[in-house]
Amino acid sequence: MTATDPALTALAQGWCALSLLHGQIESRIERALQTKHGLSVREYSLLDVLSRQHDGEGGHLQMKQVADAVVLSQSATTRLVTRLEDRGLLSRYLCPTDRRGIYTDVSEAGTALLNEARPTNDAALREALDEAARNPELAPLVKAVETLRVPA
Repeated sequence: MTATDPALTALAQGWCALSLLHGQIESRIERALQTKHGLSVREYSLLDVLSRQHDGEGGHLQMKQVADAVVLSQSATTRLVTRLEDRGLLSRYLCPTDRRGIYTDVSEAGTALLNEARPTNDAALREALDEAARNPELAPLVKAVETLRVPA
């Protein structure tokens, strides 16, 4: 069934096209990151999200916020954090003001790997979007992604 199948409603057609575009992009990025850096898309995303934290009050994300940002359950996010910590790419420590809270920071090795992997991620994303733009079903979504500006 394609996104233009007449049996699908317009809403379902849009969702199918969006799902197809997402799958193609994620697959392309996954292959590139694994091949060149030994990282999965989820690992890259987690390092990226955590690298954007800042020190000081309100500067660290709670595990639920991290899980939401990388689109995983809290338990899957905790397992992912543990794997990256075991590889020396992250570190965890207790919150100095609330002993129940645990902060996760990207290590120097994690920052270096993220900086190496970022151009690979960006190039794979560009390639996936260029390829998808040649598909008439996906071209409008590619245009929307390319023009989307998310407030900082």
